[in-house]
Amino acid sequence: MAQDKYSALWISHSRIHDFKTCPRAYYLKYIHRDQKTGHKIKLMSPPLALGQIVHEVLDSLTQLPLKVRFNTSLVGKLHEHWKKIEGKKGGFRDESIEQQYKARGEEMLLRVMKNPGPLAHLAVKLKMDLPYFWLSEEKNIILCGKIDWMEYLSETDSVHIIDFKTSKKDENEDSLQLPIYYLLAKNCQRRHVSKMSYWYLEREDGIVKKELPAENEVMKIIMDSALEIQLSTKLNRFKCKEPDGCYSCKPYEKLIKGEGEFIGVGQYKEDIYILSNSSTSYSDDSEIL
Repeated sequence: MAQDKYSALWISHSRIHDFKTCPRAYYLKYIHRDQKTGHKIKLMSPPLALGQIVHEVLDSLTQLPLKVRFNTSLVGKLHEHWKKIEGKKGGFRDESIEQQYKARGEEMLLRVMKNPGPLAHLAVKLKMDLPYFWLSEEKNIILCGKIDWMEYLSETDSVHIIDFKTSKKDENEDSLQLPIYYLLAKNCQRRHVSKMSYWYLEREDGIVKKELPAENEVMKIIMDSALEIQLSTKLNRFKCKEPDGCYSCKPYEKLIKGEGEFIGVGQYKEDIYILSNSSTSYSDDSEIL
């Protein structure tokens, strides 16, 4: 089959996770389009906003030479980037909640400035805005994802994959996130992957090393998940596992019913909404991956 990126099924860690959590939520996030605008919809929340901005600040370091990487305060950069998500743009219902999240971001970045660890070393930066490779040309499936950081290990000419975490919860042991990043790094650049870790930014000693994956096993799990998503897409079958909806799809169902407040159009032409209902709560494990 000829390669066609536009008709292919694009999958990532977040898409697989969302589908496994709730097929209905997956549909509303990635497939559904507003009848009036033709855009996808996005629900902004404080945890999502915090993760977005902290990741943006840290990602900006990869554009700088090593010797000047920390010449400018990361907290100052946070304040600049925060303008993008201040107030309702970040899903903040009131100023006190916003200040709590902003203080969390400041503490994370102060901790990085104090102990930059691998960020003070050489890094490998992929030239692709969104790294991807063909998981299966025959099945027309592409695997994609954005790796937060790849430390260059000169003694072995290899890379150390690092994923920044702004949530308070640990990633599940069976998470596919780092294994997928491992596959992306292996297929999108030439150096061997010798290490991979999570960096929980709210902890004093936040770097947690993980074992490298068994590649064949991970490939099978990812392919099985991709084929399941592909079949559901062909059949247009995306049902929530709960009869009355679950925590993942219910907020999006509210948007479909017109209960959300429109904030604006995002950089990827998605309609961004917030839910102002005080009963709506957000999990701390929601963030930009």
